[in-house]
Amino acid sequence: MRSSLCTMLVVASILPATLSAQTPGIDYHQHLFSPDAAALVTGNPGSPGIGARDVIALLDSAGIRRALVLSVAYTWGKASRATVDDEYHHVKAENDWTAQQVARYPDRLRAFCSFNPLRPYAFDELTRCSNNPQLRRGLKLHFGNSDVDLANPENVAQVRRIFEAADRHRMAIVVHMRTSLDLRRGYGADAARVFLNELLPAAPDVPVQIAHLAGAGGYDAATDSALSVFVDAIARDDARMKNVWFDAAAVVRPDMTADVLRQIAARIRQIGVRRVLYGSDAAASPLAYPKAGWAAFRRLPLSETDFRIIANNVTPYMRDVSPH
Repeated sequence: MRSSLCTMLVVASILPATLSAQTPGIDYHQHLFSPDAAALVTGNPGSPGIGARDVIALLDSAGIRRALVLSVAYTWGKASRATVDDEYHHVKAENDWTAQQVARYPDRLRAFCSFNPLRPYAFDELTRCSNNPQLRRGLKLHFGNSDVDLANPENVAQVRRIFEAADRHRMAIVVHMRTSLDLRRGYGADAARVFLNELLPAAPDVPVQIAHLAGAGGYDAATDSALSVFVDAIARDDARMKNVWFDAAAVVRPDMTADVLRQIAARIRQIGVRRVLYGSDAAASPLAYPKAGWAAFRRLPLSETDFRIIANNVTPYMRDVSPH
């Protein structure tokens, strides 16, 4: 991954100057990859991964001060991949490596731990992370990667217990809610209603950040159907939405039509711009770099005031450190 990082930084540096109004204080959706995790994901045993220094360089290029780093330890338990030997060992190692990387930049990076919530070791790892000073603030769950099926009552009951445990430990939750694309799980309004009715009530006292505007990057009919459930809940002042935020990481794509951009902007206004967070996602492509991601996000037909509010939003789990 790092072998192309310098080239991608050059590409990012010559992107159109669309950031004149304001850049975000915080990137709320970043990932680091240890060499082992990068090799697992890319199939390249020699991959150096993406470290904290790489992400700091990208943030500096974008003029962004801070970032929330979401551990990719969950990828060792990816449901659509063949089982990895000593899986839990790799999960712990990835979380610990991420914590060590973030500790090098304590005034700029914050880490959330992660794991597959359906695995037998899930509660052990949650407890272990809650005792790590670098990981104790939050948890990243990836429903798609872990194959959490929101139509499966047993899956929902297990994840509900994880939410309850995170709430007890006062750990915020970032969730990639879109179910597995690889395994073609159903997704839409029904899944979002399960999340609203069964999972959010299990963590009433901690913030919950729903990634990718309830999708998986880009914006399709299934994502809009799921997001509409939360829009309706917000409109009726549903108490279950009081601590819910949405990040827009990788939502805006270069080939999107004006109609889709208007649809996304309309949903953001319905959610309320004070709930929306900027995020760029893993730095595996020039289009996912913080600077390029913000330039893409700026294509949305939102007002300068809207962009300024989103750029300055600070969640409780980032509030004790200045974003500038």
